[in-house]
Amino acid sequence: MSTTETILARIRDLQEEMEEEFARRREAFRYGFENGRVVFEAEVRRRHREMRVRLTTFLRRARPLTIVTAPVIYAMIVPFAALDLFVTVYQAVCFPAYGIDRVRRADFIRIDRHHLAYLNALQKLNCVYCGYCNGLIGYVQEIAGRTEAYWCPIKHAARVGAHHAYYAQFVDYGDAAGFEPGLRESRRRVTRAGLSGIAPNG
Repeated sequence: MSTTETILARIRDLQEEMEEEFARRREAFRYGFENGRVVFEAEVRRRHREMRVRLTTFLRRARPLTIVTAPVIYAMIVPFAALDLFVTVYQAVCFPAYGIDRVRRADFIRIDRHHLAYLNALQKLNCVYCGYCNGLIGYVQEIAGRTEAYWCPIKHAARVGAHHAYYAQFVDYGDAAGFEPGLRESRRRVTRAGLSGIAPNG
């Protein structure tokens, strides 16, 4: 096993530990899943409703700067929705042509925080908006990552701030001899056969 593969295995182990911790937190906050939906115990739901800040009170407390910037924030839904449409069409048309496995939106875009009873209507709207936009970024990054892995799996010469799940196994910058075999291996990873053992995050 190469050094990169060892590091990736450690990352996957840490992700598993994190999921186990999330499961413990779910138990502590007394909720579970029924048919894919979060369900809290009745007593917990009652306490949550009691802790909700009324919308009128919430608006009275809002800073003037929040009111001024809100239209700019919500206007971002237009480019986000356009990005969603274009990227979804892109992968629907292009991925099958090259045998690249399609990315499932549901694996990245989660809209569930609006079910929390301690949030008022505006807070729930904000959570829907953030859940969609941030999930969309992850969805787009996965599509872009598979595209890059298929066509140009070469590391950059300089350090990048963040990278997708496939980047660590790209060919080293300047490794001319390793490029062709590395390209074949990278393409294998993102096609239907190679992706069967790769989780969305890793």
